[in-house]
Amino acid sequence: QVQLVETGGGLVQAGGSLRLSCGGSGRTFSDFNMGWFRQAPGKEREFAAAVSRNGLITYYADSVKGRFTISRDNAKNTMYLQMNSLKPEDTAVYYCALRTSGSAYQSEKSYDYWGQGTQVTVSS
Repeated sequence: QVQLVETGGGLVQAGGSLRLSCGGSGRTFSDFNMGWFRQAPGKEREFAAAVSRNGLITYYADSVKGRFTISRDNAKNTMYLQMNSLKPEDTAVYYCALRTSGSAYQSEKSYDYWGQGTQVTVSS
């Protein structure tokens, strides 16, 4: 069993920054690819970013590319999402997720474990 806990959400003005963290426990963190998803009010949950097991390969949705940076520290069992130049449309609940197999990093169906989510609100 894997437990994931997101922290770092909050209220920020447009143009500001936030860093989300996802702490994991229960399995060897470095064995798994991971990702961040988000769900805005009234919308489906969508892919935001993903990172390989060793942190060397990253993927981003077009909507966050160039503004968000995903990273991980396997020694600390923690994954991060640095969010810069935030926009009101980035307002959402952000979820971290862990994928035990497969390569479809953009599909939430590929992920086996999820955190409870952390709210990010960007005011205009």
